[in-house]
Amino acid sequence: MLKSNAKKAVISASSAACVCLLLLLVAVQHHRSQVQNETHGPGAGTRSILQDAAQEAADAAQPVKKGGFSAYFSKLTREKREVEKPPRSPATDPAPAEDISADDIFIAVKTTKKFHQSRLNLLLDTWISRNKQQTYVFTDGEDEELKKKIGSHAINTNCSAAHSRQALSCKMAVEYDKFIESGKKWFCHVDDDNYVNVRTLVKFLSQYPHTHDMYIGKPSLDRPIEATERLGDNKMKPVNFWFATGGAGFCVSRGLALKMSPWASGGHFMNTAEKIRLPDDCTIGYIIESVLGVSLTRSNLFHSHLENLQLVSRSELHKQITLSYGMFENKSNIISLKGAFSVEEDPSRFKSVHCLLYPDTQWCPPQVAS
Repeated sequence: MLKSNAKKAVISASSAACVCLLLLLVAVQHHRSQVQNETHGPGAGTRSILQDAAQEAADAAQPVKKGGFSAYFSKLTREKREVEKPPRSPATDPAPAEDISADDIFIAVKTTKKFHQSRLNLLLDTWISRNKQQTYVFTDGEDEELKKKIGSHAINTNCSAAHSRQALSCKMAVEYDKFIESGKKWFCHVDDDNYVNVRTLVKFLSQYPHTHDMYIGKPSLDRPIEATERLGDNKMKPVNFWFATGGAGFCVSRGLALKMSPWASGGHFMNTAEKIRLPDDCTIGYIIESVLGVSLTRSNLFHSHLENLQLVSRSELHKQITLSYGMFENKSNIISLKGAFSVEEDPSRFKSVHCLLYPDTQWCPPQVAS
């Protein structure tokens, strides 16, 4: 009698275990079908759920032969983990809004004759050497050596060599007019202490159609600048707006640049700058934000000497659009990079950056190219 009852108990327990296993399998398959529906479309999981459940139920009828219940439950756990994993998305960049090349960009470098040797030659040896056809140098004096290197892309603005707001605005006015004449899609302004990663710049600008109103850069202030607009007849109006600092560089789409024409073309830029009595980059921001009502699109990929450049890591250098050098809080402000040259040989770190990005450059040390 006891043996008979024990046998019945074993059979009942085995039956209950099989029922539980079958229910668990159906639940797992139901979850799997939901994932398949998301990744392969509706109906893909539903079509196979009954077939898979039947097959796995048949396997469940003989769990002991495959290593016991513990091994079987381990198998189920592994399968459940695989089902619950989120579908992988391909690691690709979003499709560009517009297919552009470096030839579509007008890069204006503002400098002064006294910096041709100490600053400009460094740029000519590094990033400009690979982008001569896209780069135009705006200066304030004749330089035959510079003309030999870049020809008609060396532009004497005949503006004052002083670092005054009037002289700066004079050069920006010439930059704007030359860009409009060029017919290119993007106007990008930088200073003579900027390194421009043109390869990254092209990729970045391709996200935006050049016919749209785009004003891209980085503010140097943590709030909109406040100014006074002179209206005439001794009347004034307070204005405030964001502007991208010229020290980090900024870009303007052709679509927006054409709308700026009444306030920027010919001698109008100088007149507009006088209305607010601020430098050239501020005047650009005033025309775009305050007059035209287009907001600045901020990007942390532009860098000036007014920020702590030590925070730009080596692993992120290839993603940056502009870099700079100078002084910050009375200390040398340069990219922290142990590169091809020592700080004494390369105080700006631009040569080391260039060799990191373009190790095939002829003058880069062999160990960098390897």
